[in-house]
Amino acid sequence: MTADSFPVPPSLSMEPLSKANHGPHPLLFKHLLSTLLEVLRLSTLALAISLEAIFILQKWKPIFHFLLLSIFLFIFIIEPYFLSSTPVYLVDFSCFKPPDFCKAPSSLFLENASKIGSFDKKSVAFMAKILTSSGLGEETYLPPALHCIPPKSHQQESIKEAEMVLLPIMEDLLSKTKISPRDIDILIVNCSGFCPSPSLSSIIINKFSMRDDVRNFSLSGMGCCAGAIAIDMAQNLLKVHKNSYAVVLSTEILSTGWYPGHERSKLLLNCGFRMGSAAILLTNKNEARKSSKYRLFSSVRTQRSFDDKSYMSAVREEDSEGKIGVTIHSDVFQLFGEVLRFNITILGAQILPPMEKFWHGVSTIRKRFFEKSREIYVPNFKSVIQHFCLPTSGRSLIREITKGLKLGENEDEAALMTLHRFGNQSSSSLWYEVAYMEAKGMIKKGDKVWVLGMGTGPKCCSLVWECLRPIVDESSKGPWADSIDRYPIMTAESKGLFP
Repeated sequence: MTADSFPVPPSLSMEPLSKANHGPHPLLFKHLLSTLLEVLRLSTLALAISLEAIFILQKWKPIFHFLLLSIFLFIFIIEPYFLSSTPVYLVDFSCFKPPDFCKAPSSLFLENASKIGSFDKKSVAFMAKILTSSGLGEETYLPPALHCIPPKSHQQESIKEAEMVLLPIMEDLLSKTKISPRDIDILIVNCSGFCPSPSLSSIIINKFSMRDDVRNFSLSGMGCCAGAIAIDMAQNLLKVHKNSYAVVLSTEILSTGWYPGHERSKLLLNCGFRMGSAAILLTNKNEARKSSKYRLFSSVRTQRSFDDKSYMSAVREEDSEGKIGVTIHSDVFQLFGEVLRFNITILGAQILPPMEKFWHGVSTIRKRFFEKSREIYVPNFKSVIQHFCLPTSGRSLIREITKGLKLGENEDEAALMTLHRFGNQSSSSLWYEVAYMEAKGMIKKGDKVWVLGMGTGPKCCSLVWECLRPIVDESSKGPWADSIDRYPIMTAESKGLFP
């Protein structure tokens, strides 16, 4: 593997895949069934209007009008109301702004790396190439433990880092929303690489003296997708526990994941990952609708860990010298493309207009059974969604997802600028993208925001949020307060310095 060849993901398409590549997949039938149901509902509406016109022209008795109106109300109002799930509202969220002494420009990173005895010149040169083409700017952050020479990666330093990134955002979220720690009913903390005992969620409960019956969970080993998965998990818990508050804390502890060896496939994580954390307050309380920023409109979670090749695409393991690191295989982004196609097929079946689903279904059947050389019709997600938060796992991945979904030039702005300003912050990056859009005044009442999380496994989780109220005065607070006026910037890629 070379710095020039990694990472370059293949183009993404909307073609649904077959399970284990054998025969048509159930997702195809689910997609077609959803389209048929939409067509049936519209046909019923057309029939009801036609019958009403006949009743009026024929001057039928009022009882017939009443019966027709009852059928209409049941199909289009009463039935959807009873079948709809418990609404989940996002009251507010906070993102961590690391202190300036944690800044790690490329020159400082490489200077320190050259002083660490475990790296040879080839390893430092390789990391330099990765940084040059990564899309990271010069103001990203590393924890204090990784500024030491050699870096400190023992347990106590990782706990200090966890407290550094989690406690301030929890306090900020409580201050913003004016709730007490004892009001919280559900607490979920996700961190992929660091799983201490007591757990991270227990640390939060202890520091904030939370209730003895708070339902707490710690998610580990789920990669960059863990933040979105934690929201999906909170949604399911809120369906069961009525009138509750749920807090999700997302972060990645970098000091425990530092790799001090020579294997290039393991050095990649040293270069791209940077400090970050986010805290999100969710609720199912009816009275929260007026004050909340967003409502969870749709949630879709998919994974491919059942497939051995996918399962082994990114693995934490020892190298030949016994040093632990995460091996990133060169085909990981191809596998990301596969799990993403699964995910957006289901999401499209849920949220796209009937005609978009119809034409996509027709083109899928045509390619699978008749004209294999024809391209699959890519539905226009912009007909439903106004804003896109894409994974910040690298500039190449952002570019390929944007291309695969046929998005415009501006739809990847939040992802590219977040990558440039803060780096890849794993599961919390998506919330820095939402914060960027809010600070720029992009999100309006009624807009929908697609938050797309992807991680090792591989797994994919889509969250679609509907904005419930005007978002104002966000440019002067949050992680972008001191830099939002400088963005968007002209990146090296847009200048044509990189292909």
